[in-house]
Amino acid sequence: MSAPLNRTEARKETEKLRAEIERHNRLYYVEAAPEISDRDYDALLKRLEALETQFPELATPDSPTRRVGGEPLKGFENVRHTVPMISLANTYNKEELVEFDGRVKKLLKETPYSYVLEPKIDGVAISLRYENGLLVRAVTRGDGTTGDDVTANVRTIKSIPLRLSKVDEASSLVKSGRDAASTIPAVLEVRGEVYMTRKGFAALNEERQEAGLEPFANPRNACAGSLKQLDPKIVAARPLDALFYGLGECSADFATHQEMLNALAHYGLRITPKHWPCPEISEVLEKLDVLQNMRHDFPFEMDGGVIKVNQRDLYEPLGSTAKSPRWAVAYKYEPEQAETLLKEITIQIGRTGVLTPVAELEPVQLAGTVVKRATLHNEDEIKRKDIRVGDRVIVEKAGEIIPAVVRVVTEKRTGKEKPFDMQAACKALGINPVKIEGEVAWRIDDLHHPAMLKRWLTHFASRNGMDIEGLGESIVELLVDAGLVKGPADLYDLKKQQLLGLEGFKEKKAQNLIDGIEASKSRPFDRILFALGIRHVGSGSARVLAQNFPNIGKLMTADVQTLEELRDIGPVVGKSICDFFQTSENRKLIERLQAAGVNFEQTVQAASDEFAGLTFVLTGTMESMSRDEAGEQIRARGGSVSSSVSKNTSYVVAGEKAGSKLTKAEELGIKVLDEAAFLKLLGGKPEQKKKTGQIDMF
Repeated sequence: MSAPLNRTEARKETEKLRAEIERHNRLYYVEAAPEISDRDYDALLKRLEALETQFPELATPDSPTRRVGGEPLKGFENVRHTVPMISLANTYNKEELVEFDGRVKKLLKETPYSYVLEPKIDGVAISLRYENGLLVRAVTRGDGTTGDDVTANVRTIKSIPLRLSKVDEASSLVKSGRDAASTIPAVLEVRGEVYMTRKGFAALNEERQEAGLEPFANPRNACAGSLKQLDPKIVAARPLDALFYGLGECSADFATHQEMLNALAHYGLRITPKHWPCPEISEVLEKLDVLQNMRHDFPFEMDGGVIKVNQRDLYEPLGSTAKSPRWAVAYKYEPEQAETLLKEITIQIGRTGVLTPVAELEPVQLAGTVVKRATLHNEDEIKRKDIRVGDRVIVEKAGEIIPAVVRVVTEKRTGKEKPFDMQAACKALGINPVKIEGEVAWRIDDLHHPAMLKRWLTHFASRNGMDIEGLGESIVELLVDAGLVKGPADLYDLKKQQLLGLEGFKEKKAQNLIDGIEASKSRPFDRILFALGIRHVGSGSARVLAQNFPNIGKLMTADVQTLEELRDIGPVVGKSICDFFQTSENRKLIERLQAAGVNFEQTVQAASDEFAGLTFVLTGTMESMSRDEAGEQIRARGGSVSSSVSKNTSYVVAGEKAGSKLTKAEELGIKVLDEAAFLKLLGGKPEQKKKTGQIDMF
């Protein structure tokens, strides 16, 4: 057993750990080139937390441990910007951009200039102030002159460095000469956007609806609402990110906007994933079309392009109007919308019993897909927009993911449209809806109501749950309607003879289902945790729980405080887990499942390291297995699965109808495997092992 550290030794180790953790944060979030696994990263962070607990005086404001969020705030302090955050003038047509260029040319006379085009991020404008490299304040735009101090909340965003850093001169971010700032400025106010990722927005809204809460209208609203939370721990649980593109007060000088962007990346700040230097306005117009075609490739909402004069020394002679600078302009794309007929409103039952009205639409092409259904969120939303069955409606994709009805085309009403009664529609389905105080959603309060039970069992048997072969929606329907199953535990009491009495079941089909149910008993611990249908617990958080608790007994006795301190859990999920296990009915369910032989322990298996250090990206569809199954095969061999292609990707596995990921792989020269080659690789050794780690970036 090693001797305990003294204060001097502890200080040295904490400083070393902070530097190492921040280096890994930079590699992951900025350079997309991580060197260690999530598990190894967590071990470093836990060691630092232990030292700071043992020696509280060594904890610093820039410590990576502060990202989980501190005590709730009493309110937000107003802060005056040292340099006003004025907004850009907007235009929606290219003729006005040509006029903008004409004004620039007139003001500059014979002085040469060029432009830089960037994506226009639809987020919340933010200003970060660094002093001697340390983040000291984060302020919202507010009215442009004064904003709110949201430093405590911004500290929880993992991609924002708490201390600026410089990278090694060999880094891919360092170009040459002035492109790489040699020293960190004593004062640096950097401006950018905090945004919520599209995937994160969709998941958050699903969680809110399952909890009976009002969903956010779009990612920007969700982001703004998150930054204004008084409890930083809630913010830490939100899928927020940030990109930077401008300066306020700064003690350094940059000749061009492009040079400034390179310097920001050099300091460890994330910049827009794509920007174009354009010698003339004609090239700007061309690149705007290229950018528009890329809008679905970004993880953030992008509603246009920003055009800036590249030469920063020309900003002063160009000047500003009372509202916006004369050296920059925003070009906004028209939102992608479509008009169609709302044929019917149906009720969708969530896995936690939330009843969501859904618009059944005349199929219409929108944002590259055919839309047939759109969420109406809740009864209040229908009343607010005065949506009626038979209306002509305008639909768009909120966050370009979830189709939603934006408004009714009231001028096309014929008088035959019918108002919708949520409660009557529920009762027509045999559902007696209830509304919990403080919630906007109606829900089924009876888990054993046939409609709810069918939804619950389908979730239980799903691929990410117990993955019961042959137990799809139609079979669940048969079992429930026949009265054979009244809860998940009843599945394990089924006998083949009972199944043979059901329509469509013969000897082989009945035996296959019995075998599938039996096989599900040995699923990994995280699968049953997801399958139970605990509110807010998805497959990701189920994995976190299984990694931190060796068995169900330990988890059932955990308190909220212990749970909310876990990575990706937080107070809301923690409370939901505790509430679930404190219910006597749920505890009886666990007992019955345990008695049936279902695995409720984290089993440690000797994992193969065959794919250690390799990162795979999966795209398209395969005949032999799903993406989830392919991912499991890769992880079982020690590999990592990423959602996006980068220079650090080892292989892209491309099935049928592979999309933009295949194109990017070919551009970067990444090795592409078809299904046959991938299956061959699973049975043998990879040709080459690149030390990369897991990537989950743009």
